[in-house]
Amino acid sequence: MRVLLRALLALILSLSVTGVQAELDLPSLLDQVRGSVVGIASHDPLGAPRTQLSGTGFVVGDGLTVVTNAHVVRAIANGEKNLRLVVLVGRGPQPSVRTVEIVQEDAYHDIAILRIAGPAVRALKLAAPGGVREGQSVAFTGFPIGAVLGLYPVTHAGIVSCIVPIATPQSSTQSLSAAQIKRLGRPFDVYQLDAIAYPGNSGSPVFDLRRGEVIAVVNSGLVKAAKESVLKDPSAITYAIPIQHLRDLLGPL
Repeated sequence: MRVLLRALLALILSLSVTGVQAELDLPSLLDQVRGSVVGIASHDPLGAPRTQLSGTGFVVGDGLTVVTNAHVVRAIANGEKNLRLVVLVGRGPQPSVRTVEIVQEDAYHDIAILRIAGPAVRALKLAAPGGVREGQSVAFTGFPIGAVLGLYPVTHAGIVSCIVPIATPQSSTQSLSAAQIKRLGRPFDVYQLDAIAYPGNSGSPVFDLRRGEVIAVVNSGLVKAAKESVLKDPSAITYAIPIQHLRDLLGPL
């Protein structure tokens, strides 16, 4: 009888352990992720410096497809006439500068897909749509403060603190921007993360710590007051676009 009870207890314990997926070792995971995270920059052959980082992107698919935010791409495209959109690949003071073609843009979901020239880069794996739960651990890697000393990706970790409509109602109608008013008509859910993001993090991949797959794209951070206060007084609240909208845009790419 005792032997039977011990066997039954061992079976119950094994089922409980296999039902809970352990988180991956973050340092080892970052060794795989960092090389796929790239800088989105403007290039001016007569400028000083010639290249200025504007945001973050990451490589998917065949190793030549880059994902970032549409607002990052538009900011460069709508800038000075002599500015050219480029992608920075590599790590350190002298990253490779790749020429870029804009393939697709989805301004509503703030996603852009680019095509880079040159050798293929290791791609990140995209998670299946759905399955994200409030409270699960995540991390995102990007270039929060730019690349003054070179291209050195930075990782911030936290949790999915809430799944919330992107157009959160304000205390008064005067507080709503035109974009927020438009989104209130057909809002879509985004992930609110309990982690600090800065302007250069726009376009960073958000990956879960169980499978190491990309579940979202960093889109914005909550600003407490004026935009100038972001660096000295960050809110530690970040928003990210679910991967489903990227998958819809990628299609057969």
